[in-house]
Amino acid sequence: MLVHAEIYKAVDADGHVTYSSSPIAGGKKLNLEPLPTMLPAAKGSGFPSVDSQTQKGRDNTRRKILQDELDAEKKLLNAATQKLNDAASTPDVYRGQDGKTYRNVAAYDAKVQPLQDEVDLHTKNIEAIETELSRMPK
Repeated sequence: MLVHAEIYKAVDADGHVTYSSSPIAGGKKLNLEPLPTMLPAAKGSGFPSVDSQTQKGRDNTRRKILQDELDAEKKLLNAATQKLNDAASTPDVYRGQDGKTYRNVAAYDAKVQPLQDEVDLHTKNIEAIETELSRMPK
């Protein structure tokens, strides 16, 4: 969109310069050449491209890598879940001075929380890999 306006310039007795889009007393109309505009970037044929077979090969390789990572993460998730279940099923207890046994909740939480974090990490990794796989061209 091109916009054109007449510009006027006035200099007062103190040397202050004023520009305006409407005529002002003592001002002179400026003749301004239009500013050069940038041409759109050329969509050249010089940009490297690959044929569809090469791209399909790359996509298949990437899909295989992602599938292998997904399988590995699922195995790690199963192992982490098993460790978490084992830790959760064996609560830490201590014997009080009265001879009774009590659950040591702080020790239990300290043991279980890192295992839960590991399960969460593998779950998020699986979700991320599945998202990547879903974005792959069919």
